[in-house]
Amino acid sequence: MPLNLLKKYPELLELAHMTEPQRTTSLKNIFKRDIEDSELYLNNKRIRPIKGEMPNVPILFKHLTSENIPELDESTGKMFDKRIFEMDRSRRLHWIKLHINDAIEVGTVQIFSVVERDKRKRMDVKRTYLYNTTEKYVVVLEPHRSGTDYYLLTAYYLNKPEGQKGMDKRLKKKLEAVY
Repeated sequence: MPLNLLKKYPELLELAHMTEPQRTTSLKNIFKRDIEDSELYLNNKRIRPIKGEMPNVPILFKHLTSENIPELDESTGKMFDKRIFEMDRSRRLHWIKLHINDAIEVGTVQIFSVVERDKRKRMDVKRTYLYNTTEKYVVVLEPHRSGTDYYLLTAYYLNKPEGQKGMDKRLKKKLEAVY
């Protein structure tokens, strides 16, 4: 069995020594085991892959292993977001299932909802956050409009100062109930 499939929380996946194809294969194996082939539930609501233009599962894998970086399109002079591999996020891919399934020590993870602006949808949406205050790790869910399911949007490590500031702002605006 490949080494990364044996890793347990809070261990990190070993990816730095791998080539890009090896790394992708290793991460896809974990993604398949923990997310694609698992039924995940939070508050008795099923968690599903995000919706989008591409098939749901590849989009979700991309969101869980890469980050948006603003880049300049030299032909048009306009900025656009480019997704690139993100090591800190990827090394914690196997943490997602444990956070959702409440397998982390009680009191370590704060679960809360907040209303925030979705720039792509151009509207306010409710988002539910699972925030591990000890490990500085975040899982982001969006309640389905039916109220019976969640979409898993992304998960990431707070490795940048603006990330922690954003989380602090969300905590100040958290709603009374978890949606």
